Amino acid sequence: MGYLNVVGPLGKKIIVPDPDLAPIVTRVFEWFETGDYALKDVTQKARSAGLRYRRSQRPVGISTIHYMLRNRLYAGAFEWAGRLFQGTHEPIVTRETWENVQEVLDGRSASNVRAEPLRFAFTGLITCGHCGCAVVAQMQRGRYIYYHCSGFKQKCPEKYVREEALAKAFSEQLARLHMDDEVFSLIERAIRESHTDKSRERVEAIARLRAAADRLQHRLDTLYVDNLDGRISSDMHDRMAATWREERAVCLRRLDALHNAEDAFVDDGIALLNLARKAHSTFNLQSQNGKNIALNLLVLNSTWANGQLTVTFREPFDILEKIVSGAPPAEPPTGSGGSGVSSWLPE
Repeated sequence: MGYLNVVGPLGKKIIVPDPDLAPIVTRVFEWFETGDYALKDVTQKARSAGLRYRRSQRPVGISTIHYMLRNRLYAGAFEWAGRLFQGTHEPIVTRETWENVQEVLDGRSASNVRAEPLRFAFTGLITCGHCGCAVVAQMQRGRYIYYHCSGFKQKCPEKYVREEALAKAFSEQLARLHMDDEVFSLIERAIRESHTDKSRERVEAIARLRAAADRLQHRLDTLYVDNLDGRISSDMHDRMAATWREERAVCLRRLDALHNAEDAFVDDGIALLNLARKAHSTFNLQSQNGKNIALNLLVLNSTWANGQLTVTFREPFDILEKIVSGAPPAEPPTGSGGSGVSSWLPE
């Protein structure tokens, strides 16, 4: 509600703000953002403003307004498979307004919702192990942060949990990725030694460029000798040498680009592994937003039930966990990297 389905410039269906209903939807968010109106009041104001279901033309209900206020789509984002993505559609409300509305819906800071919105560390990261609903945060007495099941599907037996307890639980889970310096150095060395073997096209391109550069250098050397021996004139030597030098320079530039791109790729990958193995020791030092970013990077999904946190790591960090735990390698060890390294490299 508030958007229209249309065919975009590329022939694909997209959504655009409904010129009639989008302004009303914006006002619905702004009314509720003030904290001065209950859902029932905002629903009544929306009805008076003309917000109706498109097909039946009936006035909207409270449940529709509640769903609307919880929907990230209106702020330009959407959730898919447990992850948050930024959409390409035009938002109807600002992200700040949407976040302030969530504060009011969750009963937090209703009298000061226009202040800088709170950033909770584990927002959008945890689902309830009992019913699958989202685990949401709530602030008490202006400083104590608790998390609880939203209970959207049913009344949930899971008790409230302090944010500090969740932070400790996440830190313990991240420790599953920890490895000592010796093991990490073996993995780093093996990756650097083996990355060329995994880039056949790149290796072939490098070989072709190197052969072309050597061939051009041989021509330049021969041309120089022919000029010294008087077999060609100086003018011919200069013309041909200038052309071949430029061709050789192009080959060398392409070679540098291939080497630098691959080196940067490997360096970034190793830096990412280093971040993962140290995540548990630096986690509690991060800001609320920093913790959220780190967990979104490393964690695929997590559930909370009966006071226990269960975490599944994203690829390839789940493979790193197997190496740390000493799981049997997927293939017999090859080369000098050791058995642990062979589990990592095939991926």
